[in-house]
Amino acid sequence: MHKRRGTVTRRWRVAAVASTVAVAIAVPVAVAQASPEPPEVGAKGAYLLDTGSDEELMAKDADTRRQMASTTKIMAALVVLESKNVDLDKQITVKQDYRDYVTKTEASTADLQTGDKLTVNQLLYGMMLPSGCDAAMALADTFGTGDTVADRTKSFVSKMNAKAEDLGLTNTHYDSFDGVSASSDNYSTPRDIAELTQRAMENSTFRTVVKSVSTKQEAPAANGRTRYYSWDNTNRLLGSYKGAIGVKTGTTTPAGPCLVFAAERDGRTVVGVVLNDATDRYPDAQKMLDFAYDTDTQVKWRKLPEDAQRD
Repeated sequence: MHKRRGTVTRRWRVAAVASTVAVAIAVPVAVAQASPEPPEVGAKGAYLLDTGSDEELMAKDADTRRQMASTTKIMAALVVLESKNVDLDKQITVKQDYRDYVTKTEASTADLQTGDKLTVNQLLYGMMLPSGCDAAMALADTFGTGDTVADRTKSFVSKMNAKAEDLGLTNTHYDSFDGVSASSDNYSTPRDIAELTQRAMENSTFRTVVKSVSTKQEAPAANGRTRYYSWDNTNRLLGSYKGAIGVKTGTTTPAGPCLVFAAERDGRTVVGVVLNDATDRYPDAQKMLDFAYDTDTQVKWRKLPEDAQRD
């Protein structure tokens, strides 16, 4: 556990001099003040990392493997962005398979319309803001290899696992491109996710996408006209907490509510993770960030529009 340095205060001590005269002598006395204790959080697993110093600020069951829901999409985005010669302006045609997938799984959606053409960059917004599993599938289908959609998306998941291995995330494994898992084989730990996010935040495109409270995108529609997509970020920390710059929500029944978050103040960036946080992921994130910055932030939580996705 990270301990903050104590501060030194000065107190005055009266010393008796060997005579009948008492002289007041100023003697500096070092008094180590207790370091603030990390906050109590409801999450089953939590971790807080100073990305500049690589310093662990807080940990709670940080190395226990847990399901992570749509925070999986952080890795999906990183695999896309670190693909060789990635072209963010490449247009991808939306397939009916993507719509059928979110309908079948009842997953969160960017409501992509069959036949529309969206760029890789636009699909990253669609995946990370409304947590669109259809957008995630479109990216996996494009950046995977194979003869069928199933083959290509499976290949993409293999790339996610290979990336995790390359990054030394030994307690992380993916069995899906979006966190919609039929088994318990899609897991990570708070520490691994924080380290992954630290890497992802080094990418300027990733940072730009995940700090966006909302976005409006236009794309060529299947009917030859223009389609307008409006997406709100499911991460309510954005637009609510001073300095918040991301990152990703996630919720499934096995994983519970999850949140990966980041903030920057005075040039200092911290990344936090809470996994399986029954009802308090945002207040817990606030407490953790306030602990990191040694402050008490007043927050009025941003409300999502009624028609926005929840994750």
